[in-house]
Amino acid sequence: MKIGILAVQGDFAAHAAMLKHLGVDSVEVRTPEALDSCDALILPGGESTTQLQFLQEEGLDKAIRKFVASDKAVFGTCAGAILLAKKVKNPKQESLGLLDITVLRNGYGRQVHSDVVSGHTALKDEPLEMVFIRAPVIERIGPGVQVLAEYAGKPTLVQKGHVMAAAFHPELTGDDTVHRRFLKLAARNNGNGRGKARD
Repeated sequence: MKIGILAVQGDFAAHAAMLKHLGVDSVEVRTPEALDSCDALILPGGESTTQLQFLQEEGLDKAIRKFVASDKAVFGTCAGAILLAKKVKNPKQESLGLLDITVLRNGYGRQVHSDVVSGHTALKDEPLEMVFIRAPVIERIGPGVQVLAEYAGKPTLVQKGHVMAAAFHPELTGDDTVHRRFLKLAARNNGNGRGKARD
């Protein structure tokens, strides 16, 4: 498998390091052509407005929608979750609309309020470490969206089919649980576009 990582700005290198730790190849994605060679895609943290503008200018917004429509797995963290959301608030912002959630930008506070917490997860028995940096709050989830982790009564990691989103930064911890979950999604949909991801 080859995992693409949107490499516009933000913490894409940390995702690449986590994938390398797991023995998985990654490639930096800045063009639709680069995306074509990938089996799955990560949309990292950073500045969602800047990233969205770049996607639209390069035609990557349409390419990513086509990528998801072909049943390839996509995972967005922090700003990436904002890009995937169906509705963005505080302030209102365009998005790719690929996951039926509503997010509230900077819902956990600005960067000066960044924090590291632990929360309940369905992925393992132990609490999951979560790094929040100007993190969005997932305010609403649509039908069929599964909550995989939560903190303070709010979802922080969600999934529907082969699309997954985290309000926090799993790549900035020493815990590879979330990335392993994403790689399972990627493997189920790898190559043929026929396999629907199941939980």
